[in-house]
Amino acid sequence: MPRLIHGLAALSVLGLIAGCSSTPDHDEAAIAGAASKGEAAAAASPFWVQPDSPAVQQIQQWQRQGRTEDAELLKRIAERPAALWPAGEIDPTPLVGAAVAGARRTGQTAVLVAYNIPHRDCGQHSRGGAADAGAYRQWIGRFADAIGDAKALVVLEPDAVAHIVDGCTPGELHTEREQLLGEAIQRLKAQPGTKVYLDAGNPDWIREPAKLVEPLRRAGIAHADGFALNVSNFQTNEVTTEYGLRLSRALGGKHFVVDTSRNGNGPLPGAWCNPPGRALGTPPTTDTGQPSVDAYLWVKRPGESDGECQGGPAAGRWWPEYALGLARNAAD
Repeated sequence: MPRLIHGLAALSVLGLIAGCSSTPDHDEAAIAGAASKGEAAAAASPFWVQPDSPAVQQIQQWQRQGRTEDAELLKRIAERPAALWPAGEIDPTPLVGAAVAGARRTGQTAVLVAYNIPHRDCGQHSRGGAADAGAYRQWIGRFADAIGDAKALVVLEPDAVAHIVDGCTPGELHTEREQLLGEAIQRLKAQPGTKVYLDAGNPDWIREPAKLVEPLRRAGIAHADGFALNVSNFQTNEVTTEYGLRLSRALGGKHFVVDTSRNGNGPLPGAWCNPPGRALGTPPTTDTGQPSVDAYLWVKRPGESDGECQGGPAAGRWWPEYALGLARNAAD
């Protein structure tokens, strides 16, 4: 597939990734210390930084092992905000609630991904999703309820619209999917502090943005704050922004956000799954220099595997050595 799929990790109520390779006996003092050292960097962002992320835990482990240089490099991930992806198989309430509570305490915005559409990822690396339309409506309702009146930015259903366009999702499912996406947008927008960006793939997947216009309209983009691009992919800011502006014009000026989590070195031709030599991209910010680009975000959590390729673990699992490579290759 030309589109890089984000694996959905099973997340605990504390927001930890179930596949994290960190030691099970968490040293709370060390975690707090790592979090406090990153306080200044985190405070500079409008987005909330998870204080007990796998990267934070990995720093703790490497410090104990004497890998101090590697631990220092990994702070480039640990001290910056990345989206949380509540697992579709469980109630999203605990994770979403913990994230928005943390964000409320710091006066920041929680970045979340809703990724549980029925027939998700066409049965590929991130297959799964809600059992049916009713189950999805219930799940997205709980997701929205957990946000409450907190400030949140939700990237809605990576791949879902693009898989309609590329034909991966069977035709008989298109109408239901578009209806569910439209309902999800309106349900999430009922929360007063929530912004919603419907995923629209990336420039290397649906190469003609005009093909996305009608499916996005049928999926309720008019009621969303905008669309999201480059989720879990490696396309550069320049390429993605040019593509996004073309799509924006076709949608009457809709704004968009860009996933910059791993695009620092751009894509590796012919490789979409755990490509080597990639780098962290622009840190999350709303200062994009482009009025139509609302934010650069780390939607894909840097260091999570894309799937069992290049020696990686299952999709969505924390892979510390890949995370270290992203950090080592980063510009800053």
